[in-house]
Amino acid sequence: MMKGISFNTWVYSGFPVWVPSYPLEEVISRLSSFGYDAIEIGCASPHAWPDYLSQERRGEILKLLKEKNLKVSSMLPAPGGGPGMNPSSPLKEERKYTISHYKEVVRLAHEWECPTVMWIAGWVVYGTAQKDAWNYSLEGLIDIAEYAKDLGVTLVVEPTPADSNLIETADDALLLAEQTGMDNVKVMFDTFHALYRNEVPSDYVYRMKDKLHHVHISDSDRLPPGQGRCDFDAVLKALKDINYDGYLAMEVGFHSRQSEPDWYAKTSINFLKQKISEIF
Repeated sequence: MMKGISFNTWVYSGFPVWVPSYPLEEVISRLSSFGYDAIEIGCASPHAWPDYLSQERRGEILKLLKEKNLKVSSMLPAPGGGPGMNPSSPLKEERKYTISHYKEVVRLAHEWECPTVMWIAGWVVYGTAQKDAWNYSLEGLIDIAEYAKDLGVTLVVEPTPADSNLIETADDALLLAEQTGMDNVKVMFDTFHALYRNEVPSDYVYRMKDKLHHVHISDSDRLPPGQGRCDFDAVLKALKDINYDGYLAMEVGFHSRQSEPDWYAKTSINFLKQKISEIF
């Protein structure tokens, strides 16, 4: 049985477009009012950059989440931009910083009772051999997974071909996860990225099967589901077939400042709730 429907905070601010921008408390209140079960928090300012969150504020956020009956389904770092956060970087200083930042994200996830953190494996910088970039990412993932295991947090490897050039397919994600040898490293996928590769999103469900721990829902062009070309009937049927028991997290609308966040949030949940009622 699926845990429920979640909504990613990027469109309400943080990555990669900074406006419109809303405080995390406001986003929590709105998503709760729209009927979401959970929130997926992007770890960028002003929402959840760990260095900017005092212990007092962390406690206040958790209290509000409980008041609004909203779980934290998942959390993810903000790749790219100034600091980089590239675990595959040829710069050892950047890799070291990225690992440290990820551990802070994992710690914050634990404090907010969040079970899942996404692993954005990085990107191959010109002049770096792909096998070296892969191994850098693998080493970092193992290090962070060992830290996360003690906190009860699972890391999920996501193929991100629209944004990067290292983990591009379902098989890439499965291989990297397998090579860690860690039982708290699983995989996830985003329907948008599958569509970017002109692949069939439901195929990813069947390919990942029991390793599939999390799913991002987005139509083509980061539209709400049902507004583009993705066959969500097939995606949901596949999830039912494999007895998927995680969250469906909407990751939509964050590509442009002209996006109206509430429209994306409400349109997404209305469509998906109807589809789920028909298929499950």
